[in-house]
Amino acid sequence: MRTAIRLCLILASVVALSHAQSARPTARQIIADIQKHVGLEWSSDTVDTVKAGNPDTPVTGIAVTMMATMDVLERAASKGLNLVITHEPTFYSHRDTPAGMPADDPVWAEKRAFIEAHHMVVWRFHDYWHAREPDGIEVGVVHALGWEKFESRSQRGLFTVPEISVEHLAADVAHRLNSPVVRIVGDPALKVTKLALSPGAAGFKSETRWLERADVEVLLVGETHEWETVEYVADAATEGRKKALIVIGHIPSEQAGMEECARWLKQFVTDVPLEFVPAKQPFTVVK
Repeated sequence: MRTAIRLCLILASVVALSHAQSARPTARQIIADIQKHVGLEWSSDTVDTVKAGNPDTPVTGIAVTMMATMDVLERAASKGLNLVITHEPTFYSHRDTPAGMPADDPVWAEKRAFIEAHHMVVWRFHDYWHAREPDGIEVGVVHALGWEKFESRSQRGLFTVPEISVEHLAADVAHRLNSPVVRIVGDPALKVTKLALSPGAAGFKSETRWLERADVEVLLVGETHEWETVEYVADAATEGRKKALIVIGHIPSEQAGMEECARWLKQFVTDVPLEFVPAKQPFTVVK
C-alpha cells in the first residue's frame, strides 16, 4: 500500500513538473513577443537571430546583457536564466561566424558546450534595438550620462554642454559609465561645448561625418581603428583645428543601453524572471 502511495506521489510530481515546464513560454515565443513590441517590420537580413541553443526550449529566466561573454553566461546559468539576450556577438565576429577560425577551436568549442550543457538559448538584439525610435542604446547611455537636457532637439547624438576641458569631460564620462580605460586624442586642455556621441563602433565614415561638422568639437566613441579616426583627429589637432576624440571602450559605451533594454522588456515580459547582467570591462589598466 505504501509503495503504491509513493508511486502515485512520484507520478503526480512528474506530471506537475511536466505541466509547469509546458506552461513556461519558449525562447521562440518570447522573441516573437519582443519583435511585435519593437513595432518595426522584421527582415531576414539581420544579425538579430538565435546564435546558440534550441529556440523551443522553455525559458526559466532571461538575462539581458551587452555581450554574452563566458563570464556573463556563467553568472546567468548560476541564476537559472537560460535565455540570454545579448547586444553584441557571442562568437567573435559580427555574424558570429569568425572567418578563419576552425570549428574545433578550443575556446569557441567550450563556450558552445557550456551553452548546450545548461540548456541555454542565446539571441542577439542589436539591429532593431538601434532601429527603434528612439534608439534604445542611445536612450540608456544619454540617461546614464545625465545629458538629456543638453541634446539637440533636431539632431540626436548632438549635444551643447557648459564649457569644459576635454580632460575633465573624459573623466566625468569615465566615472558615469564606469570605464577606467577612457582615452583622449587631441589636446586634453581644449575647452569645448559642442559634442557628438557615437556609442559602439560606427566606423570611420560615420565618425568623420561628425568630426567634419562645425558644431562638433569633440566626438565620443566606443571604439575605433587607430589607423583611421584616431589618426584623423591627431592630424586635425596638429593642424590647429579645434577637434578632439574621446574613446570610451565598446562595452561601457553601450552597456547602459542594454540596461535600458531590460527596463523596457519588463513592461511586457512578466511571466518569467528577467535580469540585467552587465558584461565586465575586459581591460586592466597598468598603473
